[in-house]
Amino acid sequence: MTQTRTVPTLVVGLGCRRGCQVEEIQALLERSLKQAGIALNTIRALASIELKQHEPGLLQLAQQLQLPFRVFSAQQLSVHAAQLSHRSNLSLAHTGCYGVAESAALALAEHLTGQPARLLITRQTSAGATFAVACCG
Repeated sequence: MTQTRTVPTLVVGLGCRRGCQVEEIQALLERSLKQAGIALNTIRALASIELKQHEPGLLQLAQQLQLPFRVFSAQQLSVHAAQLSHRSNLSLAHTGCYGVAESAALALAEHLTGQPARLLITRQTSAGATFAVACCG
């Protein structure tokens, strides 16, 4: 009898300052995944907050990686506040939630699977961007 192994759903949550270049976001993503030993081809989708739905750097990254890009409202993200590794009052003031990258990753993982999500890579930062990975399964 063969056992079927469930492959976890891995998704990336991203936040960035307005005008952050795709090169900076991609470098953060690649560095963070490499440090965690996670292959880029295991990532299923990217997510952020609605405020960033037209952010060129995020849209370019999704296009370059050929991954879906999903956005969530601050209200949808705020339900994940208790799961965050870092709660930023500055982020709350600017976006309406305590952290974009981690919250977006958790929201997307749960949206895609209908299961509770957990952070696999907590908040990573560069000068202008934030990154996190969540998974289900």
